[in-house]
Amino acid sequence: MSNLPNCPKCNSEYTYEVGALLVCPECAHEWTRTGDAATEATRVWKDANGTILQDGDTVTVIKDLKVKGASAPIKGGTKVKNIRLVEGDHDIDCRIDGFGAMQLKSEFVKKA
Repeated sequence: MSNLPNCPKCNSEYTYEVGALLVCPECAHEWTRTGDAATEATRVWKDANGTILQDGDTVTVIKDLKVKGASAPIKGGTKVKNIRLVEGDHDIDCRIDGFGAMQLKSEFVKKA
C-alpha cells in the first residue's frame, strides 16, 4: 500500500501527491507533508495595529480602497461586520453594504 498519511480533514486513506502537496480526492483538502491539522489551526491573523482577528469580528477600513469595476472606492472608516478569515493574499471574506461580497487584506483594517 501507500506510505502517504490519511487526510487530516476527513481521514480518507486515498490521498495522493501533486508536486509538494498532498491531496484528498474525497474532500479536496490540500496540505504539505510537513503540515498537519494542528499546524494549520495555529495561523494567526492580525490587523494593521497588530491586534489578533477572529471569525465574526467587526473591523473598520483604515484607508480608501479602490475596487475594480466599481464607480467609487470603499471609504476609510467603513465598518465591516461579521468577517470570515481565510487563507490567501486577501485573507478576509466579508459583505460590505453598497458593494456586496468582498475580499480584503488584513493590513488595511483595524479591529473595531
